Amino acid sequence: MPRQPASPGPATPELIAQAALQLIDEEGPHSLSFRSLADRLGVSHMTIHRRCGDLDGLLDLCVDHLAGQLPDIEPGVDWAQATEARFGSFYELLAAHRGLAALRGARPWLGPQILARLVEPALSDNLAVGMSPHEAIRAYRRMYLLTLGCSTFVDHQDPKAATAATRAALAGLDPEQFPALTGNMEDVLSAMTDHEVYYGALRQLIAAAHP
Repeated sequence: MPRQPASPGPATPELIAQAALQLIDEEGPHSLSFRSLADRLGVSHMTIHRRCGDLDGLLDLCVDHLAGQLPDIEPGVDWAQATEARFGSFYELLAAHRGLAALRGARPWLGPQILARLVEPALSDNLAVGMSPHEAIRAYRRMYLLTLGCSTFVDHQDPKAATAATRAALAGLDPEQFPALTGNMEDVLSAMTDHEVYYGALRQLIAAAHP
C-alpha cells in the first residue's frame, strides 16, 4: 500500500515567516501572497490570514523573525565595537533578504524583537557613553537609515548581474557629457557591490557620534 504523505504541522508564526522569506528570496517580492504562501506550507490561505491579519502583518512577522537573529552584545564591550557589530549584523540580515525591505517600503520597523534586540540596546548604549537623549536618538537614526539604504539599494545576492547591468547603462553614456562616470567606470563598478562602502560609512558615523 503506498505511503501517504504526512499532514502538514501547525502553521506557527515562525514557520510562516520562514516560508514567506524563502518565497520572496527564491521568486521575488511580487510572488508573496497569502495563497502562494499557503500552498507552500500546505495549509488554507485563511490559516495565514488568521495568523497575520493582512499583508502588513505578514511582513511584520517576517521582520521580527529576522530581528530575532540579531546578536546579543555582552555587557562591557567597547561602545564603538558593539555599535558596529549590532548594525553590521542588521545590515547582513537585510542584504540577504532585500526583497523583504522592498515590500516593507517606508513603513517603520517596530516589531517587539527589533525593538528589544536593536533599538533599545543601541539607545541604551548611546546614553551610557554620555550622549544626551537628543544626541542618542539622532546617532541611532543616522546608522539605522544608512543600514536600510545600503541593504535595500545594493544587490549583494547577484553582484555579477548588478555590475553587468550598471556597465551596460554606463556604456551608453556620452563621454563628453558624463566624463566622471565614463572615465572612471571600473572604480564606479567596484563600488556598486562592495560591502566596505557600507562599513566605511558606518565607521565614519560611529567616529562622529562618539562623545
